[in-house]
Amino acid sequence: MVIDCKHVWNYIYGYLDDDLPEETRDIVQKHLDHCEICSAILDSTRNIIILTADDRVFELPVGFSDRLHARIDLELMKAGS
Repeated sequence: MVIDCKHVWNYIYGYLDDDLPEETRDIVQKHLDHCEICSAILDSTRNIIILTADDRVFELPVGFSDRLHARIDLELMKAGS
């Protein structure tokens, strides 16, 4: 079974939580081994989890949320092409 980036993105949290069936985890891992974009998303998601678990509070730059959502939308459109 071959999966594309959109499928991998749906599995990111399960992958990080080690909550995927072994076969699915192996397929996701094989994709991550060869896909720089999905590997970067995995690393970024892992970093976000670490940061949000941190008790320290910090201010995000003005407009950060809007830029983040625009970038995610752009990447999703690119991946769907």
